[in-house]
Amino acid sequence: MIPRTRRNFLMTTAPLALFPGTALAALNACSGDAAMSEDDNSTLENGQITVRKLDKPHKEWKTVLTDGEYDVLFNEATERAGSSPLDGEKRVGTFVCAACYLPLFESSAKFNSGTGWPSFYQSIAGHVETKRDFKLIWPRTEYHCARCGGHQGHIFSDGPPPTGKRYCNNGVALRFVQAGEQLPPLRG
Repeated sequence: MIPRTRRNFLMTTAPLALFPGTALAALNACSGDAAMSEDDNSTLENGQITVRKLDKPHKEWKTVLTDGEYDVLFNEATERAGSSPLDGEKRVGTFVCAACYLPLFESSAKFNSGTGWPSFYQSIAGHVETKRDFKLIWPRTEYHCARCGGHQGHIFSDGPPPTGKRYCNNGVALRFVQAGEQLPPLRG
């Protein structure tokens, strides 16, 4: 671990001062036993939906995901802006986690943020969890699938009403299921 000193802080942040536009763009853009029955996936506790977590080592996901999906979902990488066809998806349906197929977003919550990544103003209740992320030095809120822990993206406070939030999602971390089609069975 790097000691927290003023010198280390300045050495780390000085390059950002040289490229303030790039720094701001980076801050605001998105950058055991796994068996479980589908009927036993979530519970309601104190009015909150709780999704049962999978106990599956990340490296086991490599056998069912592409390299790009695995890199984003379990190494917290970010896909290139504008690279996902899901950014322009306008059909009615559900967006599910590309790893475990847990439904994360309804298409009714999707909007065009102009960022080049699929964006939503709210997730399906209880289906995503958050943590603080300091990868770009300034704190951001990272969110991930509540079931498998797969990284999805970051939450920003520049979204539309009614929440004012923007869930900026990596398209490769999602699959789209059109309304009228059956959701895939949860995998784990």
